[in-house]
Amino acid sequence: MVLKNQILVFKKSADTLFKQKDYTSATILYFKTWFVLQDFILKEKIGESPKDHNVRFRMLESYFPKTYIELDKEFSTYRDTYSKITDFETCKRIKQKVEKEIDTYKISKDL
Repeated sequence: MVLKNQILVFKKSADTLFKQKDYTSATILYFKTWFVLQDFILKEKIGESPKDHNVRFRMLESYFPKTYIELDKEFSTYRDTYSKITDFETCKRIKQKVEKEIDTYKISKDL
């Protein structure tokens, strides 16, 4: 089961990399934070966790369409991290989206 602490640990690591100006690695971890957060919410709200990205997207599309649209718009950014260097603005945009989701779902920032 995904724990809130996992979300916060990934976020904290992403923030550390962001401060070090390693925007590609930070972006990857912000996405991981976002995915784990969504998995946590799906488990909490509908009682199921996805086993992969495809299942996650289908579940979000059915149960949380706004979240699905937002994540779907950014998924190509995540895929780009495999082969491209991520710039500051892109990383900052993903960071802000993740922080908004953490606030929306009231994930405590205390570790």
